[in-house]
Amino acid sequence: MGLSKTIWSNPTEYLRAESPQNPVLFFAPSAAQAAARRFIDCFPGLVTYAVKSNPEEAMVENLIAAGIKGFDCASPFEIDLIRRLAPGAAIHYNNPVRARHEIAHAVARNVKSYSVDSHSELAKLIEMVPTDGCEISVRFKLPVAGAAYNFGAKFGATVEVAAELLKTVAAAGYIPSITFHPGTQCTDPHAWEAYIREAANVARLAGVRIARLNVGGGFPSHRMTGVVPQIEATCALIDRVATEAFGADRPALVCEPGRALCGDAYAVAARVKALRDDSHVFLNDGVYGSLTELPMIGVIDRYSVLSPEGKLRTGDPVPRVVFGPTCDSVDRLPGELPMPADLAEGDFVIWQGMGSYSTVTNTRFNGFGELQLATVLSLAL
Repeated sequence: MGLSKTIWSNPTEYLRAESPQNPVLFFAPSAAQAAARRFIDCFPGLVTYAVKSNPEEAMVENLIAAGIKGFDCASPFEIDLIRRLAPGAAIHYNNPVRARHEIAHAVARNVKSYSVDSHSELAKLIEMVPTDGCEISVRFKLPVAGAAYNFGAKFGATVEVAAELLKTVAAAGYIPSITFHPGTQCTDPHAWEAYIREAANVARLAGVRIARLNVGGGFPSHRMTGVVPQIEATCALIDRVATEAFGADRPALVCEPGRALCGDAYAVAARVKALRDDSHVFLNDGVYGSLTELPMIGVIDRYSVLSPEGKLRTGDPVPRVVFGPTCDSVDRLPGELPMPADLAEGDFVIWQGMGSYSTVTNTRFNGFGELQLATVLSLAL
């Protein structure tokens, strides 16, 4: 899957001209760069990109062009991608569990920052990672609040264990830091407040002055029409609370947004394969394709329906059950989606805000899932 060589004005122009039979992802480089500049302008520290959310080379290249100088990587593949596209960039290997061959791979590629949330994994890092200029950031967790789902179910030490780990990191000669992840799609800025204050407590319990505090990802993309991400308010809160919590020992700040940088840079167009007995809608994309996240964290309500000629359908909304193309009954979008009453076979349903976790989670189950990728100047229809 590669970018189209033609740059189209918008998705409507492409759909009208090409009449594609497969789902199409539309990429707007201007939207990616605008999101990056927004974060760089308002976050009081280093902005890094969580590569896992969308590792498309065009996405990464546009973030680099906009001024992103750091990347949160979770695997050797992602490390190699960034070393090739941005050789001098800072890489934070923040997957807290790694095989020894993965650690060796990172060391060989001059990765200087690692996260950890357990004694056993810290022992591996101490065994294999040189101390010279290397940072180990202890990841802790709190009960989740205000997020779409809980990242702490898999990663993060308790406060008590985090303090023990931080002591060990400092004693071993590494640059001691703390990190956390408040959970994905945090629309309430206050999701960060309790974490920052508890990070200061962890440092006090350990008796360690930390160099940096990584306030994680969790920054939301624009999924719901009535819920606009409060990026500036969130950054201002992080800035204020970090000073209040740490005082004179305030560390440098780092963030690692993923979906907030790539989400609004893409839209996806799925075609209506069938309208079964004027009841069920069958699309050529679904939960085994680029719509994987919708059952997990909720449907994006920012969508429109176009006729094959590119005309906006304006009929009164009718609740519809929407299925993907596979033969698996799990391949269904949650609930019932309001669709215009004049919806017809061959129409296109275009979702905005589809840049995160859409390219990387797409499968070829049942032989479906072939995505086309088109470049557009604007995602407006």
